[in-house]
Amino acid sequence: MKFIIGNWKSNGTIEEKDAMFKSLKNVRTNNKIVLCLPFTLLDKNISHAHLGAQDISIHPNGAFTGDISGKMLKDAGVECVLVGHSERRLYHNETNDIVKNKAKVALDNQIVPIICIGETLEEKKTGRTMTAVKKMLLESIPDKYGDYIIAYEPRWAIGTGLTPTLEEISAVHETIFKALRGIEHEDTPILYGGSVNMDNASQISSLPHVDGLLIGGASLKSETFLPIINVVK
Repeated sequence: MKFIIGNWKSNGTIEEKDAMFKSLKNVRTNNKIVLCLPFTLLDKNISHAHLGAQDISIHPNGAFTGDISGKMLKDAGVECVLVGHSERRLYHNETNDIVKNKAKVALDNQIVPIICIGETLEEKKTGRTMTAVKKMLLESIPDKYGDYIIAYEPRWAIGTGLTPTLEEISAVHETIFKALRGIEHEDTPILYGGSVNMDNASQISSLPHVDGLLIGGASLKSETFLPIINVVK
């Protein structure tokens, strides 16, 4: 089984959400389909896919206007949550320590954290991809062991249409796997994300240690999302 996770980011209306889940009704796959939706679209009554969120507060509750707590996400039917997405790290200055704490909060609320890691373009150009990715990984995962997922997204590939070569993806996933094996977490799924589309999804998902895909823009419409689901075996 592989994971196919769509991240809608700051997109989507109730009508568009309903249309997507209706289109998923006739999909036949052994893989796990998850949609990480904006807070306004979280609905425990959805079917034909699993429900994910895009962020979680480090606070359990209280006077933190705009924050959504783990308890609130669990109550909304959320099964997993993105933490440390590159856009959160870039635009909201989220550090590895913040991401680690958010992952802990998710686990405390029986929600699976999807911990996002990935190098910048500068790190890639200067040959520091492996070092940067491994450091981010080990500093972002929670001390408390529980079910979590790693999503490797090279930051320079997100939303740009640029994609690493298959050899580059394979090498990074091998590095992540070895790092996880070093702390006895080798069963942790490792996803690839970054300009995934129907043309490259099959090849990428077939690589060693690629346990699924994290998909951005292509997950917003059924005509681009369903073909990806259908080609991932």
